[in-house]
Amino acid sequence: MSLGEIIQVTWLSLLVSGSAVLLAMAAGLPAAVLLYLKKFPGKRLITALVNTGMGLPPVVVGLLVAVLLWRTGPLGFLGMMYTPAAMIFAQFLIALPLVIGLSLAAFEQVDPEILLQARALGASRFQTILVLFRESRMGQLAAVIAAFGGVVSEVGAVMMVGGNLKGYTRVLTTAIVQETRTGNLRSAIYLALILLALSFLINLFLTWLQQKGARRWQGPGWK
Repeated sequence: MSLGEIIQVTWLSLLVSGSAVLLAMAAGLPAAVLLYLKKFPGKRLITALVNTGMGLPPVVVGLLVAVLLWRTGPLGFLGMMYTPAAMIFAQFLIALPLVIGLSLAAFEQVDPEILLQARALGASRFQTILVLFRESRMGQLAAVIAAFGGVVSEVGAVMMVGGNLKGYTRVLTTAIVQETRTGNLRSAIYLALILLALSFLINLFLTWLQQKGARRWQGPGWK
């Protein structure tokens, strides 16, 4: 592969996975708050479905998205099949249960007395939710780390709905598969190293933020 092609697939990988995680956070955090604060029929069933989704094979998600976006599918009129948008949609569905499940677990680690004190001091519902997020922010970062790691390294879903089209929907993972199939093992190894380096650097940054928040919460006198 040429340098231009490597830059293109690397950029598309970051764009697709980053967009999917951001969308999953935007949809998953409110859903996690709702599951944590509200009592309604079917709550346990939804929570069980979320937990199941956290371990759902990406290729199954790819199949589901392909059925939805195929020409004869219910969303076929959108013309999204074999486009980066379809890849983002698939990775969003992979990341969403991870965000909801891990965020909900983080919320459940917050001392309920803190929320009760906030309400007793006159905090509104919105302010109480902000307190909840503040107290569980390290858990939210863990959700981001898990979600990004889960989508940036997957290949089945993006291959099925993106088609691995050169210069359009080919990302690092599908490029590695393609180069391996054609016997270009050196290129495949280079791409794998780039993928590992990107994952490491992004997760290192997120982990640094998480640990920085932990030290701030513990205070200077923590031993």
